[in-house]
Amino acid sequence: MALKYNLTTIGRWALIGGIAFAVLAGFAAIPYLLVILFVLGLIVGFLNVKEKESIPFLVAVITLLLIGVGGLQLGKLTLAVASILENFIAFIAAAGLVVAIKQVIVVAKPTSQE
Repeated sequence: MALKYNLTTIGRWALIGGIAFAVLAGFAAIPYLLVILFVLGLIVGFLNVKEKESIPFLVAVITLLLIGVGGLQLGKLTLAVASILENFIAFIAAAGLVVAIKQVIVVAKPTSQE
């Protein structure tokens, strides 16, 4: 029970940290930022999203990525906003990657009825 609580806590802090890093890095240079955001996104994908939450999470990821990419394509953003969107895309895409792979594995599992 204690391990599950600790993993959940780590996942929550990874989510908060990823969002905070994505925003703060829009205003300051952080070395290896994309690697940090990618790792935090992987942690969020592994620890925060349960199987029953996968589909709504993936729909939200798709929406957020489209908004981020669409915002960058507008081209009339300040450098800080564009940087924040790029950082957020790296973070969310990593979490979505993990959840999508987990969902593919669940769907590909043979059922006992076959």
